[in-house]
Amino acid sequence: MRVELFDFELPPERIALRPARPRDAARMLVADGATAPFRDATVRDLPGLLSPGDVLVFNDTRVIPAQLEGRRGDAKIGATLHKRIDLRRWQAFVKNAKRLREGDLVEFPAGVMATAEARAADGSWTLAFHGEEPVEVLLERAGTMPLPPYIAGKRGTDERDREDYQTMFAQKDGAVAAPTASLHFTHELVAALDSAGIVRETLTLHVGAGTFLPVKAEDTTEHQMHAEWGRIDAATADRLNAARRAGHRVIPVGTTSLRLLESAAGEDGIIRPFEGDTAIFITPGYRFRAVDGLMTNFHLPKSTLFMLVSAMMGLDRMQAAYAHAIAEEYRFYSYGDSSLLLP
Repeated sequence: MRVELFDFELPPERIALRPARPRDAARMLVADGATAPFRDATVRDLPGLLSPGDVLVFNDTRVIPAQLEGRRGDAKIGATLHKRIDLRRWQAFVKNAKRLREGDLVEFPAGVMATAEARAADGSWTLAFHGEEPVEVLLERAGTMPLPPYIAGKRGTDERDREDYQTMFAQKDGAVAAPTASLHFTHELVAALDSAGIVRETLTLHVGAGTFLPVKAEDTTEHQMHAEWGRIDAATADRLNAARRAGHRVIPVGTTSLRLLESAAGEDGIIRPFEGDTAIFITPGYRFRAVDGLMTNFHLPKSTLFMLVSAMMGLDRMQAAYAHAIAEEYRFYSYGDSSLLLP
């Protein structure tokens, strides 16, 4: 499909620069089916919008401070780590990459150093970090939270972001972008969901910086997704399959959870244990196998994520939903409001 079909006009003032406080006070647009009027709710209303036995699936990845600013000699070098290769090496998108050569030493703050080993075909670099301390420890000293460019371009990263850009479910280090749909959840909301009989499950997908990259191709068939590592264990897969067999809905919280569930499901709709990379790209025409809805934030024009929600609900339906959200002054993107999509 032509990428221009997924474009829309978004006033810049609709981009949220801070999250709602408290988090579950964020607004939530409900799109239920193909023709029902849109409903304006809040995230706190979620327990009443679901049925007992429905399953919400969260991503328990934890964002690491993967944004680094350093030097190679006199040249400033910026690096955003986006995928672990092994214990000491990460793939990174690099600013001022024209000043970098294979074998160069890059010095970051707090004595953190890395060697630029090799440049990939997509322009990213392999950085090998020096020393014996875990790379995550080095990043806590030298790195900052890698806020999306549409936020970082308007204000600097600060200490508040270390808490704001982390979900309450974050446990496993490795993401360089937050699974932002889960940012809306609080302990009070989780308690209300439990009381309503809504089931919670978790999986892990380490979100990469590739999620922020624009689609530069003119047609969706020409776009190359970046791979991300994920895991669903056997026990979780069994419980999810049992819930669907019993007639309950499986609703991922965020596109990251959805993409991993769909990667783990076969043509028969059965979710299987999964561990490894996925580069699944979901566009209109895709047949969903593992999920029955989606809770997600509002996404960029012409982005792979807007293509995904259009695949679930239909392009016309999502263009109308986003037009409604803009007219009603919903807040967009990572720190913005939410939507509940029920096809």
